Amino acid sequence: MSTVETVRGQVALSDLGPTLMHEHVFVLATEHVENYGDTWWDEEARVADAIEKLRALHAKGITTIVDPTVWGLGRNIPRMQRIAAQTPVNIVVATGLYAFGDLPQQYAYRGPGLLLDMPEPLVTDFTRDIVEGIAGTGVKAAFLKCCVETAVPTPGVERITRAVGRTSAETGAPITVHTSAHEQSGRTALDLFEAAGADLTKVVVGHAGDSNDLDFLMSLADRGATLGMDRFGLDIFNPGAQRVATIAALAARGYADRMVLGHDANCFIDYFGAAHDAAKAAAAPNWHYEHISDDVLPALLAAGVTQAQLDQMLVANPARYFTR
Repeated sequence: MSTVETVRGQVALSDLGPTLMHEHVFVLATEHVENYGDTWWDEEARVADAIEKLRALHAKGITTIVDPTVWGLGRNIPRMQRIAAQTPVNIVVATGLYAFGDLPQQYAYRGPGLLLDMPEPLVTDFTRDIVEGIAGTGVKAAFLKCCVETAVPTPGVERITRAVGRTSAETGAPITVHTSAHEQSGRTALDLFEAAGADLTKVVVGHAGDSNDLDFLMSLADRGATLGMDRFGLDIFNPGAQRVATIAALAARGYADRMVLGHDANCFIDYFGAAHDAAKAAAAPNWHYEHISDDVLPALLAAGVTQAQLDQMLVANPARYFTR
């Protein structure tokens, strides 16, 4: 395919342009917001704020963001449609399930050999989001998302991961997986995807950039996966200077074609409630959409990464990821 699905519809891969491969617009727990957000959640204000931040990002030269917000992170496509209609940034959305342990009860008793014996409903639902669209909106998911936080996953996480791998194999949609660099759980994720029939060249190992272990990172890339160097601004996991040095070292070794960039940032995350702005400013002042454009790209160039390699990470690699 020469196009990719976005919130506004299909976009030619050649028109994606510079792309941040792991950004959220909102990270929300819907029931939390609906029941306890009356003092700090203002829908109209937050939508307007998101539009402003995405317009500012576009002014920095970024034309696409890839948003892995799925069930478990507050995916709301009608809200995203409102935002996408008023910003020039392409927003690519996902299907999948964000869970670190148990499956949601809505899936726990349904599936092959379970109380309600039926074909894997995770695959059915993920496939519908990709092929038909999400929740009647007509917006189609362009990729899949799940979490493998530990080297030995729970049965629930393993089932989700295998379902994501199988859906990818059957639809051709690529995968982004949340991983833990400390646990080196990217290895486990790739094993599970491979066993499910997925093409590992269509997998981004999310948060790989939290690690500075070159041997570990190269071992993932050598299996075909792309490294998500995608938490710039979250210095609590890995200081920015070390992230830059690791990317420069990998680029010098010929791995620029196996890295993508991002912040894993958002316009609003409900972890902090009314203290959202103050908490982010105090704990992670660089954790915002513009940090890569303003600070990281110049630092990478100063560290010896070439402009051609930056273009590879920002433009060519994302376009290849979405090519089916």
